[in-house]
Amino acid sequence: MTKEDAGHYAKKHLHDSEVRPEIEGALKQLAPNGEVPCAIAFKIAADLNIEPGDVGVTADLLEMRLIKCQLGLFGYQPVKRIVEPAQNISKDLEDGIRGRLEDGKLSCVTAWRIAKDLGIRKMEVSSACEALEIRLCSCQIGAF
Repeated sequence: MTKEDAGHYAKKHLHDSEVRPEIEGALKQLAPNGEVPCAIAFKIAADLNIEPGDVGVTADLLEMRLIKCQLGLFGYQPVKRIVEPAQNISKDLEDGIRGRLEDGKLSCVTAWRIAKDLGIRKMEVSSACEALEIRLCSCQIGAF
């Protein structure tokens, strides 16, 4: 999405994409100010037994802004991202990241799995990726 398109999130989707009423209701209840934190998108997905991406699509169609990525990559104020490169990276974490790269990138869902497998915070994985100069891709809610 280009800077000129910012705020026009629905443009990312096909014209036949439709707002799902059950997701809309949950979004309006849990994100009444039009900003949807990543954690809230995941809560809605779990509550409705749907994929997080479905929540992201509906948020986009409603022109709601996705914020506060749990990997620290987007949606923070006054800076957009809060993740910083790690000073130290354990061998287990580096091996876990490097062993799961696809085309030199690490997907969001894989970063979450690594964090769970190693019993660490999600942001520790993204911080290691920053230090290793590995790009994260394929946001589960569709922000990137």
